[in-house]
Order: sequence, then C-alpha cells, then structure tokens
Amino acid sequence: MDDIYKTITKSAEGELFKDKGSKFYSYVFPITNEDQAKNHIETLKKQHHNARHWCYAYQIGIEDIQYRANDDGEPNNSAGMPIYGQIQSFEVTNVLVVVVRYFGGTKLGVGGLINAYKTSAQLALEAAKIVEKTINKNFTLKFEYKNMSKVMRLLKENDVEIINQKLELNCLLEISVRKNNSSNVFELFSEFYGVKITEL
Repeated sequence: MDDIYKTITKSAEGELFKDKGSKFYSYVFPITNEDQAKNHIETLKKQHHNARHWCYAYQIGIEDIQYRANDDGEPNNSAGMPIYGQIQSFEVTNVLVVVVRYFGGTKLGVGGLINAYKTSAQLALEAAKIVEKTINKNFTLKFEYKNMSKVMRLLKENDVEIINQKLELNCLLEISVRKNNSSNVFELFSEFYGVKITEL
C-alpha cells in the first residue's frame, strides 16, 4: 500500500552497548522538523556532558523525504550512516536516532565503530513502538444544515475522519481522507448538489 508509512509515537532508549571499554547509549525520538532534532541533541549533550561523541541520523517527511547523518568527530561514515542505515532497514520516518559514546581508551577501528553505531541504533529502534499511519489528504466541506444527515452517512460509509466541525446554519467540516481513497471522496462530494468540497 503506497499510502502507509511507519513511525514511532514516543521516544525510547536502547540497551547499553559496550565494546573494549567504550559505552554507547542510544536514543530514538519522534520528530517532524530539524529544530526538534537539534533540541533533542542539545538535551542529550547536557545529560551526557562527559561523553566524547553524540552521533545521529534522522529522517523527516512522508512523500518528500529529508535526512541527515552526522559522525560528530568519528571517522567519515563510521557513525552517522550506520545509524541512518538502521532507520532505513526499520522503514521508519519522522525519527531521530542519537548514539552517545563514552570513549573507553581503546580505539575500535572503523569496522568496530560501524558495528557499534549500527548495533546501538538497532537496539534503540527495537525498544521503540513502531506504528503504521496512513498518508491522508484534508478537505473542507461546506453545506446547509438540512444536508447534514446525508453528508454524515457518506462520511461514515467511506471511512472518513472528521477533524474539525462548525455546525451552524451553514456547516463547515474539515475531513481527513486516506490518500488512496481521496479522489473517490472528492468526486462523491463534488457531485453532491449543495455541498462544496475544497482541498486544503
């Protein structure tokens, strides 16, 4: 189904991963923009102020995807991209994964780092509750109160969610429709005399 995506609803923390004295703490957060990602990273920097690296990756968007991967001082592509690889492998979006490293005195080498960051990201995503959501389109419906019961029946038959409603002499409904069903619903109400449908 091309109108379904996966995301998380609340933040989670992965199990602690250790390798040669280094400790890796992993976190995952639901986000919808870059500022939220920055805020979470700043909070973790305060929380783990003695750590050496705060590496992260995020993906935002449903149909128009944006992502970023940051090695934060680790060798090129040894941290951010392995973390991002896990976001892709779990097929989630609107998420930020941060892995905080405390250096244990022994270098892990690039292969060791890739494994540590990849595993830590995986542990964080496994700890999160991943949910499926539908990609929806929103419309407004304008109609006279006398058409109320017909409109409501059509909405119920087509599994349409009402987000906002103003019910006066003229009624105004804001509805949310699954993308795959949106053209049917639009057509249905376009042909309904006395109802004006507008895409938001």
